[in-house]
Amino acid sequence: MRTALAPVVALLALFAFAAPAAAACPEQDLSRPFLPWLDLAWYELAPDGGLEAGAGGWTLIGGAAVADGGRPNGGGARSLALPAGATATTAPACITIAHPTIRFFARGSGLLTVSVLVDGAELPIGAALGGGAWAPSAPLPVIVNLLDTRDVRFRFASAGALRIDDVYIDPYSKG
Repeated sequence: MRTALAPVVALLALFAFAAPAAAACPEQDLSRPFLPWLDLAWYELAPDGGLEAGAGGWTLIGGAAVADGGRPNGGGARSLALPAGATATTAPACITIAHPTIRFFARGSGLLTVSVLVDGAELPIGAALGGGAWAPSAPLPVIVNLLDTRDVRFRFASAGALRIDDVYIDPYSKG
């Protein structure tokens, strides 16, 4: 009986610690941008994740630039163009154990790799392939959110001609 209850107790402990940790980050507006793709989770936009403020706080290298034309159906008027070899790094975002994944929209040709930058280290967390039309990425696990509340940046590196728009962080304990 004890063995059967152990996973339940561990899960309850996770939620008990996740709720106070979530309070360590400022409240953000939540939405369900991936609902048309059957993702019921609530997400918050990363800092200037819609790129409407011209990638405010982001670091753009190798020809990465804000361009006219966002994803249709709520994507705004701008997106980020990433030619081959370009990188874009978001402004700092507060994450906790309650922020398990990020997602974004992409289109174009080639491979986009995504890393999380924390405490001077860069940890690859996933990749997305571009396509001819705007499409959501898979949810990418943040991983370092398990360590503590911290500010992180996300880096997008292009091996092709890609565009990204609407970078979201999943605060699963909210909503």
